[in-house]
Amino acid sequence: MTSRTERILIIDANEQARSDLSRYLDARGFYVSVCPDIGAARSLFTENIPDVIFADLSPEVIEDLNRRLDAAESYTPIVAYTSSTSSAEVVQLLRAGAEDIVLKPCHASKEALDDVIEKLFDRIRVNRLNKLYREELEEANLDLRSGIAELRADQNAGRKVQLKMLPDHSQDICGLHADYLIKPSLYLSGDFLDYIRLSKDKMLVYIADVSGHGASSAFVTVLLKNLTNRLKRNLRRQSSDDIMHPQRILERINSELMDTGLGKHVTVFVGIITLSERTLSYAVGAHFPMPILSFNDGETRFLEGSGLPVGLFENPEWELYEVKLDRPFRLLLFSDGILEVIPDKSLDEKERTLLELVSGGSHTIASLSEALGLNSISELPDDIAIVSVTDQLTGSDQTSST
Repeated sequence: MTSRTERILIIDANEQARSDLSRYLDARGFYVSVCPDIGAARSLFTENIPDVIFADLSPEVIEDLNRRLDAAESYTPIVAYTSSTSSAEVVQLLRAGAEDIVLKPCHASKEALDDVIEKLFDRIRVNRLNKLYREELEEANLDLRSGIAELRADQNAGRKVQLKMLPDHSQDICGLHADYLIKPSLYLSGDFLDYIRLSKDKMLVYIADVSGHGASSAFVTVLLKNLTNRLKRNLRRQSSDDIMHPQRILERINSELMDTGLGKHVTVFVGIITLSERTLSYAVGAHFPMPILSFNDGETRFLEGSGLPVGLFENPEWELYEVKLDRPFRLLLFSDGILEVIPDKSLDEKERTLLELVSGGSHTIASLSEALGLNSISELPDDIAIVSVTDQLTGSDQTSST
């Protein structure tokens, strides 16, 4: 058989069982080491930690061995190699940290043993790929490392970094007027937003709500900003047009979040307004509440659409939606914190109140803030973010204050 590079360690006081398993694994092409007890095996961990360990050890020793491997930052699965068929003992071994069970003698269950080995090395490959992706992400974010280090070390410095990543207030982009309000419940916000000129008649706008609070959530906002900068640079270089497609942007965010291993997910709304076609194309990553679209003739409604949250699933897909902007309009995007300051009890009532505020004339960020009492609230139950995009054709109502 072709030689393999994977290293397997067998720890077993029973020489015959040790020898049988070693011969079988040798025949499969693995590099195999054997030890009669944990004391003899420890010398192998100093510089050359194996990929997998087969061990006939007590639950207490397996638990201690797992702790040592964790301390060495090594993902090395332990397989309990035992002759016991007691369900209670098997449960004890699994609770102690054994990833699987293989019964002696190995030649009696070769098919089961092959399945165990295949699953283990699949996990190892995935773990190493994730580690590689994390390293690549760190390398790609070299220009942000100083900011991230400050963010982790000092909440106040982290807040300053977040503020610098936000767009300028009150911008005129492609015949649209864009502005925003963001109020964090803590120094570090899990909400993020941006609006970007993509071409002479296209503008990208998005709002994102990261799960949780604190430094890890703030790190994800750094990732979002860095990703959109890279996608815009790729468009300029003509190496990729992902940024021109809302659903692809969600796919890229999902991929990079999964690779970080932070355990964070994001709800996101991404929209692209094309003035020459008077359209809004958008994708929804479980964001709630949906944005409100208001026309000058009085029609005001929530946009329709749904989609999976971003950062939870491997290779999800998102639907692309499109609406016509055939009249002067305003588009308002909100984070879910906006619902927390509306006093109504049910979610339906909160949404209805928000829609009534907008349709009743609270189109600008200033008027919405006043109507919701945001200017007088010192402590918020959750982060609040609002983005306003106003069609310049609406005339005097285009201005907003922060």
